[in-house]
Amino acid sequence: MEHKDKAAAIKFIRPMAEFKLDDDELFWLDANQTEPTEKEIEAGFIAYQKLQKAEAEANASAKSALLAKLGITQDEAKLLLS
Repeated sequence: MEHKDKAAAIKFIRPMAEFKLDDDELFWLDANQTEPTEKEIEAGFIAYQKLQKAEAEANASAKSALLAKLGITQDEAKLLLS
């Protein structure tokens, strides 16, 4: 797992947590939340990816619905916005 992915996973499973990632080493600085295990981080990353995918699909669906409502194609929308 890349550094940025690990950080995103930790932020996803422990919102507002205080921590530092130095290379791949986790330094837990938060006195209010427990440090996640590697398994929790991995599971959190999978859940984070699923959420990102669901949000992207929802955005694409909403965009398609708006274009259909306006009666224009995606190419026509790009021309209008350029």
